Amino acid sequence: MRHGAHYTLPPLLCPSPSPSLNTSVGTSSHHHHHSMLVSVFLALFLPCAGMSMVFIVYICLLWYATNYRTDNSGSLAVKQVGEKGLSVSELEKLPKVTGKELVLGTECAVCLDEIEADQLARMVPGCNHGFHLQCADTWLLKHSVCPVCRATLEPMFFDPSDDNPC
Repeated sequence: MRHGAHYTLPPLLCPSPSPSLNTSVGTSSHHHHHSMLVSVFLALFLPCAGMSMVFIVYICLLWYATNYRTDNSGSLAVKQVGEKGLSVSELEKLPKVTGKELVLGTECAVCLDEIEADQLARMVPGCNHGFHLQCADTWLLKHSVCPVCRATLEPMFFDPSDDNPC
């Protein structure tokens, strides 16, 4: 600083005058602090509340989309039904063999136990995978595919005509 130059501090760095005992100044200061707290609270609360609402709407839309679908005509359909399994009559048309007649191994892929040589087993036509009779029937009543290779059991396997490959 040059000799003889007079420098004043900026207003922020200057010490403020001591507070007076005047009550009107204290009330306005208290009011200023209260409004500042309300502003800070609203600045923090409103974005959180807004994001929470957006999240809730998003979750509702996801739930709606997974539980309902619209078909091509645009009408509202109820929940989609899962894969349709085989009927009991179709199931009875599938070949029953014993464990010693299985060609692709004797492990049941449904329960993971061995199929004994004298146990009844169900063989899936087309892929020739074999399973315990009860395991295969339980699976195939709910699903129309092989539990191992997911090959679809085609209607031709249940047709008693001469074209049936079984």
